[in-house]
Amino acid sequence: MTVTWRKSALTERHRALGSTLEPWNGMPTAWEYDDDIDNGYKAIRTQAGLMDISGLNVVHVVGAHAEWVLNRTVTRDVRKIYPGKAAYATMLDDRGMLVDDGIIYRTGPNSWLVVHGSGTTLEQLNKEAVGRDVAVLFDSDVQILSLQGPNSVDYLEQHIPGLRDLKYFHHMDTQLFGHSVLISRTGYTGERGYEIFCKFDDAVDIWDTILETGKDQGIIPVQFSTLDMFRVEGAMYFFPDDMSEAHPHENDLPGDTLWELGLTFTVSPTNEEFRGIAQHQHREGKERFRLYGVELDSDQAAEAGDRVLDDKGNDVGVVTCGMYSPITKRSVALARLNPELATPDIAVQVQGEADTTAAKTHSLPFEDPKKLKPRGKA
Repeated sequence: MTVTWRKSALTERHRALGSTLEPWNGMPTAWEYDDDIDNGYKAIRTQAGLMDISGLNVVHVVGAHAEWVLNRTVTRDVRKIYPGKAAYATMLDDRGMLVDDGIIYRTGPNSWLVVHGSGTTLEQLNKEAVGRDVAVLFDSDVQILSLQGPNSVDYLEQHIPGLRDLKYFHHMDTQLFGHSVLISRTGYTGERGYEIFCKFDDAVDIWDTILETGKDQGIIPVQFSTLDMFRVEGAMYFFPDDMSEAHPHENDLPGDTLWELGLTFTVSPTNEEFRGIAQHQHREGKERFRLYGVELDSDQAAEAGDRVLDDKGNDVGVVTCGMYSPITKRSVALARLNPELATPDIAVQVQGEADTTAAKTHSLPFEDPKKLKPRGKA
């Protein structure tokens, strides 16, 4: 039975929009609204949309040994992250297998925020913290609102002077509508956007005010499941949906390497302390699959679990998530493929429950491959 043990400040707002608030990480989450999911997708791609992403886990790591504990837990060298900066990182187990990913924010010389999804980051941090001068504190009060889309900076700059100068993957403490917030230039959409960390008691006022005063700039509330559309186009993976925990290996335990997932860029060569480093290095060149892209000749989205077949009808992979864009008119998907298929323009087929569709392999990401949108200054 799924247990909901965390409180959502925006429960009534989501119910009014038609959500039944299904749990995620113990948090009632607005996976669906009555509104068509395509409307939220279009808003964020062309104007701006507001999402409640408070189901993410937020952990404070503070103390003299915080830096050491983090360098043991994540693959990045956190010594290079200065106060006000953030970095995307992965976490491995002793086998060198991915157990989670998230964003690490440095908020002071010996204080950090670790924001992660459904993996075991909190457990990993607590394991490394034993006997060290450090506190690992789960934050059950914080709520996170995500304002994403090209109009997000124009809107927020009206209320936070100088926000336009905040660099990609940087954050700052500020005031928004009279409330203390931490705002970061991060997101999960591939568009320019911001994540607003606020107190539980302030979330409703911030949510309502953004939606009311942002109408003229096209800001609308967006359901959480819309993120699947953006993450497919932007090749931003979701633990465990794209992983072997959801798509088991036939003759092996659950667990995927960074080589297989294309996430080796998260490993800092100067961090020689992280858990699983020897096994990670040992597994290079031994990929059992590659997480890669597939483009379908269809106006329908592929479904998780659809099989990928080669030109001879052999089973060569599985779709983990698919989407159809009403803007680009493309049906694209993330898939776990045999390693030799991780190259563009190989003819394949995607076999769903009802039919089989012609497709081809495609490099990742599908959208904005040079990543110019979120890094742009203007």
